Amino acid sequence: MSSYSKGLEGVIAAETRLSFIDGEKGVLEYLGIPIGELASHSTFEETVFLLWNGRLPSRDELDAFNAEIRRRYDPSKEIARLVMEMPGSGEPMHVIRTLVSAFGLFDPSPNAIDLPSIRDKALTLLAQTPTILAYFQHHRRGTAIVLPDRSLSLAENFLYMLNGKRPTPTMAKALDVCLVLHTDHGLNNSTFSARSVISTESDIYSALSAAVGSLRGPLHGGANEGVMKMLGQIPTVDSAEAFIQDKLARKEKIPGFGHRVYKSYDPRASYLKVLARQLAEDTGNRDLYEKSARIEAVMDREKAAKGIYPNVDFYSATTYHCIGLPLDLFTPMFVVGRIGGWSAHLLEQLADNRLFRPGVLYTGPHGVRYTPMSER
Repeated sequence: MSSYSKGLEGVIAAETRLSFIDGEKGVLEYLGIPIGELASHSTFEETVFLLWNGRLPSRDELDAFNAEIRRRYDPSKEIARLVMEMPGSGEPMHVIRTLVSAFGLFDPSPNAIDLPSIRDKALTLLAQTPTILAYFQHHRRGTAIVLPDRSLSLAENFLYMLNGKRPTPTMAKALDVCLVLHTDHGLNNSTFSARSVISTESDIYSALSAAVGSLRGPLHGGANEGVMKMLGQIPTVDSAEAFIQDKLARKEKIPGFGHRVYKSYDPRASYLKVLARQLAEDTGNRDLYEKSARIEAVMDREKAAKGIYPNVDFYSATTYHCIGLPLDLFTPMFVVGRIGGWSAHLLEQLADNRLFRPGVLYTGPHGVRYTPMSER
């Protein structure tokens, strides 16, 4: 090894056609299409089709893809039973990780990694992860399960199953947009984890379980929960500035700000900011949005010159709260979106696979004498 980069920063470990990021200019594209255009005009299902097939679908193709996803909303009896056997005190991210792995127990060919098999298994996981989350929410609340409705899109169906009533068009659109924005993002930690596992020619369930475990971390997908907790600690809009200044004085990190890649405004945050404001107005959460805006104003004044701007987690927290999601379902919704992107990367990795095996810079001693037990 000729060089060492802590955290693999700046190291190129894979080639991809799926998403492009320019952190200096604040650009994110899926297959060359700017993320703002997809968020404005596409749907989550169409975005997944794009990533899995390398092109946008025709109307007939999209209708068929939607129908295939909806046909799989209902989990098997075995998976449904496992959901209901999870401890109600369990964290949803641990539940998802466990159940994604458990799918492999009931798959007659769990180790098949040919591309059609990976695609088929990914479709099932994509369709049923929201169902599992909704089932678990009812299980831990002690309320009756709401069965999937195949006439609804993935985002609509999840909110319907969660709340027992059809969501408003605004709420369904908001969740759909969040899923689009979260679908893929280069070789982030969870995507790298998934590609690394599948590069051993392991199985999709192992690869995606590893990805879920990675995403759970507060330095990755778990950051949006930290944003919401912070907002809850600020009693009023007018007290937001003093709260942030106090944290900065103690050299504490502000949840939802800064990114390893973006040194300008995260394009996903730009879109979510507008969405969060609209939702806050519609749902009576204007103060929550105003707190966020006040925090951003302080951080813009204090930290923007250092390239620290809001990231996707900052305004997604407000968005998820406004559509009625419990705090510990914020990161699981990130999983729902990212399964589409992770699966696309698995397909891409397996199409031209090479085992990931980086080197390591040894910093220990050499030639150390073994000390016999009698001399210790």
